[in-house]
Amino acid sequence: MKIDGRFWLTKEGQSFLGSGRIELLERIDKIGSIHAAAKEMKMSYKAAWERINGMNALADQPLIERTTGGKGGGGTKLTPYARELIATFHRFNELHRQFIDRFSEAGNDPERLARILSRTFLTTSARNQLPCVLKEIETNGLHSTLTLALQGDDTLRSTITAKSVENMGLSIGCDTYAIIKSSDINIVSTPSSSNITDNCLCGTIETLERSGDNIEIALRLAGGTLLIALEKQDALKNLQIGMEAYAIISPLHIIIGL
Repeated sequence: MKIDGRFWLTKEGQSFLGSGRIELLERIDKIGSIHAAAKEMKMSYKAAWERINGMNALADQPLIERTTGGKGGGGTKLTPYARELIATFHRFNELHRQFIDRFSEAGNDPERLARILSRTFLTTSARNQLPCVLKEIETNGLHSTLTLALQGDDTLRSTITAKSVENMGLSIGCDTYAIIKSSDINIVSTPSSSNITDNCLCGTIETLERSGDNIEIALRLAGGTLLIALEKQDALKNLQIGMEAYAIISPLHIIIGL
């Protein structure tokens, strides 16, 4: 059993935007035709129009505009307002998924969920705040290496001081957060064997967003966890959306939160 939830935006007490409606708008934007977009989604033209009219009735501005003439005989395209709504929905949906992921670690244990809900959520500037379970503690002198279980079968190793383990009251099985700055994650297409102490996590690149000299990379791990990395443009190399890649993270760059 797993805690899950779907994200919807409502307006005036009515359903406004959901993943299906967003997909319809995105397909219209890509294809330039409501009929073709509906066909791709295996729905009738009438059903597609009903969804669009329902959204238009609640929206502050029109979502689509028709074009006539020209090569191909015209078609349909989204308004700038519609594209802004799509971007807003995706951002809210991402935050909603992060919220659900924090609770899903409880599994089918309601008491564990109660403990998670009672925790104070730490606000930091780090983009990656990953819920995990402490599986192992290996202490060597002044330092301890923690093995952390993420969603699925993914694991991380974090090295902190033995004193921190004691002061935080960390123990096997406790719920924690692995906090990682996006600049401390290196995304590569092929992992190097030069430093075997680093974490090496395999996933699929979901997005590549460029801004100035930097590029933000979203990597979805096999177990479902989403990692956000920030790289310089010249480090992009041959990375592409949809390809398999690896996140390289030093255990020294993972902070533990409760």
